[in-house]
Amino acid sequence: MKPLHGLRILDLTRVLAGPFCTALLADLGAEVIKLEPPQGDDYRHIGPFLQGESALFTLMNRGKQSIVLDLKDPAAQAVARQIALACDVVVENFRPGVASRLGLGPELREEKPSLIHAAISGFGQSGPAAHLPAYDLVAQAMSGLMAVTGEEGGAPLKVGESYGDLMAGLYASWAILAALYRRQATGEGATIDVAMFDALFSLLPTAHAVQFYAGAEPRRVGNRHPLSTPFGCFACADGPVVIAVLGDRQWQALCALIERGDLASDPALATDEGRTLQEPRIRTAIEGWSGTHPAAEAAEALAAAGIPTAVVQSLAEAAASPHARARGLVADLPHPVLGHAPTVGQPVRFDGAKLVAASSAPALGADGAAILHRLGIHHG
Repeated sequence: MKPLHGLRILDLTRVLAGPFCTALLADLGAEVIKLEPPQGDDYRHIGPFLQGESALFTLMNRGKQSIVLDLKDPAAQAVARQIALACDVVVENFRPGVASRLGLGPELREEKPSLIHAAISGFGQSGPAAHLPAYDLVAQAMSGLMAVTGEEGGAPLKVGESYGDLMAGLYASWAILAALYRRQATGEGATIDVAMFDALFSLLPTAHAVQFYAGAEPRRVGNRHPLSTPFGCFACADGPVVIAVLGDRQWQALCALIERGDLASDPALATDEGRTLQEPRIRTAIEGWSGTHPAAEAAEALAAAGIPTAVVQSLAEAAASPHARARGLVADLPHPVLGHAPTVGQPVRFDGAKLVAASSAPALGADGAAILHRLGIHHG
């Protein structure tokens, strides 16, 4: 039995943050009822497409059931409220205030106090920026994440994935589980407010340390670590290798490997702070060694010396690696059009097993009649 077996969720979300949240919960066994407008979730119309099916929609809506209701229709709103009250959790990512205008906001808890209502938005349900439209790029820019990302001396750079959306969805799933645990003891549900801005801001501990404790402005340092050295990408004969040294033991092991005892015994390089101050000198020494080896060979030697290291892999190389295969990171799930769809589910292993939803994303409205029948709701 999966951990969330018996939990019923009404998913009013679209695009990425909310669907990611509910997909994680579907992986763990929750019954997720996805309510879509007549045209479907926006992501159904965003490519890339395979046989007319959106890859992004397929990936983010695994394990769900789809019902179509036009929430502009008061009768459909009434049906949606009945479905919500038959659920344990409601998740929405409308603009602040819209869910309440539709009768699907936290006010549902007045009728069902045990209900957990989770709202995901760009800037939260309160505060001066709450009303602003938000995409991931906007949240990255405002949170401070872009300011510390990029090459040293270069322009701010966004992270190469929509982490504002994804982290808000991940935090929302975490908060829902915490609220469920509290509900077991008290019987009371919760009203959860998750913002992309807040989520990204919370995930900058190194920048927080520099800003709030060292009194300095965090700077962009490319692939280097701002506080530890050597920690970054280093040139090899055929491409880069990552080397991540933290603490004296690893530093001494690296110096021994590259046969630079002079660096190991230099008191100016005895601490992370001292090494960071002399990063160019250390980089020159390391690349004097790594530049004479292929990256794979250098990584093998570094790993044998107990130094964290890796060759920089493409996504295809990572997915095809023996370790990813052994960990079961990609699964094929049954899909109504594609037959089987590659899926990357939640990554945690429970009792040795990596749990993933039983099926891929649903066809638009495919489960509507069955959902209403099961819940005893009459509509049209």
